[in-house]
Amino acid sequence: MADGRTRPCHIMLRWLPLQGDGPAQLPHAAHSSEFKASGHDDFQRASRYDAVAFTMKRGSLRAALAGGGPLVTPLAHDALSAKLIEAAGFRGFTVGGSAMLAARHALPDIGLIGLQDMVGGIRDIAAATSLPFFADGDDGYGDVKSVARMMQAYEAIGVGGVLIEDQDRDKKQQRAERALGVVDSAVIEQKLRAALAARESPDMVVLGRTDAYGALGLDEALRRAERFLALGVDGVFIAGLKQEADYERVGRALKGALLSAAMFEGGDTPWLSPAQLGQMGFGHVSFPATLIFRVADVMAVTLARLKHHTDGTQPMERLSNGPTVRGLLDDALDLARWRRIDGQGAGGQANSESTP
Repeated sequence: MADGRTRPCHIMLRWLPLQGDGPAQLPHAAHSSEFKASGHDDFQRASRYDAVAFTMKRGSLRAALAGGGPLVTPLAHDALSAKLIEAAGFRGFTVGGSAMLAARHALPDIGLIGLQDMVGGIRDIAAATSLPFFADGDDGYGDVKSVARMMQAYEAIGVGGVLIEDQDRDKKQQRAERALGVVDSAVIEQKLRAALAARESPDMVVLGRTDAYGALGLDEALRRAERFLALGVDGVFIAGLKQEADYERVGRALKGALLSAAMFEGGDTPWLSPAQLGQMGFGHVSFPATLIFRVADVMAVTLARLKHHTDGTQPMERLSNGPTVRGLLDDALDLARWRRIDGQGAGGQANSESTP
């Protein structure tokens, strides 16, 4: 542009379905057109997409899922954790309600917040990285109109994939294996139809999540997952599986579909590797508590030591790898770039001083 600003570059893509019986055969978003042509036009808006297009800044989650082997997505609870996930070499991440609510609001994930709370947190995280990511869509934060609004809001801030669940909001539990209730099948199916019809980008991935395992057992969870896939969702997540045999059964029963798994710590659920899950047929593996648990643990331990130090009861040694940590933080904050900008603006050299 004449004023020196850059304009987002859009490229045309065509999704090619995977061949064979591998775990991540993602259907094209266009498959949801049957819902748009069958009485669900109320969920549609004038599309901003003339064709399949996206801004080059952020990678495609759909492409990452098709990249070979399960896509591993740690959960980012804030912008810094997202930057560190990218620096570590992961191809994507997930923004989960539990971790973000804990970090941003010090609240449990039991139905206390709404769409705007999630959008505010996700927007900050999305702005910090170019990695593609999933975001927790909870139950859609209301009825089908709310689901359509959520899809519009999520796409506008760069969300590449959304998980929509059937856990009863009035009985919501943080731990899926302890789910007390799920909504009627008809309710969650209506919401998934609304999500499929409302998405504007063909690159947006919609996963149907069922918490029926904890409330009603694996048979009902599988029945719901099969129904979700029949509706046209891109994949399914059966939450809270307690046994390795449960994962094996899900992989066999839903062979060929995109299957999502979550590896939790601190509970009684299995701790399986992405390689193991990939062999069972899972194409996406998230780690919902791994970062937030360790962050909370390190802060609590450090603050306890600092309290003893300031009370004079037990001296606290300085961080032995302080320079390394400072450099890590400076890199994550992109300090050198900001110093260069500062120097260019001042007509002099950039200040090389690191963060305090």
